[in-house]
Amino acid sequence: MNCSTYYHVKNAKKRIIVNQGGSRSGKTYSICQVIIESCWRMKNAGFVISICRKTLPALKSTVYRDFFNILEQQGWYNESKHNKSDLTYNLFGNLIEFFSLDEPKKVRGRKRDVLFINEANEIDLEGWRQLMLRTTQQVIIDYNPSDEFHWIYDEVLTRDDCEFHQTSYKDNPFLEPELVKEIERLAKTDEEYWNVYGLGNRGASKDLVFRNWGEVQSIPEGAKLVSYGMDFGFTADPTTFIGTWQYDGELYIKELIYRKGMHNSDISDMLRALEINRGDEIWGDSAEPKSIDELYRFGFNVKPTVKGADSIKAGIDLLRRYKMNITSDSLNLIKELRNYKYAKDKNGQATNTPIEVFNHCIDALRYSTYNNLSNTRKGQYNLA
Repeated sequence: MNCSTYYHVKNAKKRIIVNQGGSRSGKTYSICQVIIESCWRMKNAGFVISICRKTLPALKSTVYRDFFNILEQQGWYNESKHNKSDLTYNLFGNLIEFFSLDEPKKVRGRKRDVLFINEANEIDLEGWRQLMLRTTQQVIIDYNPSDEFHWIYDEVLTRDDCEFHQTSYKDNPFLEPELVKEIERLAKTDEEYWNVYGLGNRGASKDLVFRNWGEVQSIPEGAKLVSYGMDFGFTADPTTFIGTWQYDGELYIKELIYRKGMHNSDISDMLRALEINRGDEIWGDSAEPKSIDELYRFGFNVKPTVKGADSIKAGIDLLRRYKMNITSDSLNLIKELRNYKYAKDKNGQATNTPIEVFNHCIDALRYSTYNNLSNTRKGQYNLA
């Protein structure tokens, strides 16, 4: 028994019970113990308790196995109560059902009294919301905090009906000495792995390109416009339009357009709606000369950005010199900053080349700063 997690879950009063922990902290096993003992205390109550994980193989090899190991150890397992094809068990007059989140009909199925999501960081926000809507009483989740950014931190831990508990391998008094040594070896071999899987702390991906940013509510009064940046898209990718201002040595950045299926006339209409001034510089992707020319003819000061073999790296290096303050309504830009990572080589080491995903807003951001805050030459268009 992991006493720490066991008593936390057993004594919790709030609707959502969060258990964040490192590897081998015993949190899953302890949660199963509490569920089983609760069914024993509430015999024939007719409760429905759902235990789930993202995939069926992962479910069967972890929480499903732990649950029935505990029943057998206690002498409470009865094969006649176990429907192995439906993955259900009648425990003291209460129904325990196991299912994976890759079965949509299960996620959107009947309601339940209690829900336990094993490794909840594996599922998406929509799955979480659907499960919550069908749970009448308590929800228990556990996870290894390997993600630096996750909906659990934003959507769950911020709720006033949530209880949080963190554990590590040190909270598991029954862990074999050899496993303890193996975990503690991580402290010398992999600092980040040790932080997450040893200590149970929230991860910080070393692969992220940008860490020098935070959120603000608005652009401060008196901030000076640097310029705007635009990345063109249509069907698969969005057109993005980013504004960058400078104030007290820091950058203030706002996402202004993020939309697919926009013709140049649509872009022009939106720029007018945003009250973009005729003389304001807009740096666009130089790979789209026709779009740049059309928007110029519509009356906007659009110029082709400087591009070259090292322009992405140079643009990133420039942005990393500043503290970047992103307005909190710039949702797509914030999502990209949280996910824009360097590619890895065959040995799993980060390179200096970003992966070409989560970069539509970031490309526009680079355009808005690189041409005006570095010593590069500027484009050829200039409105009188």
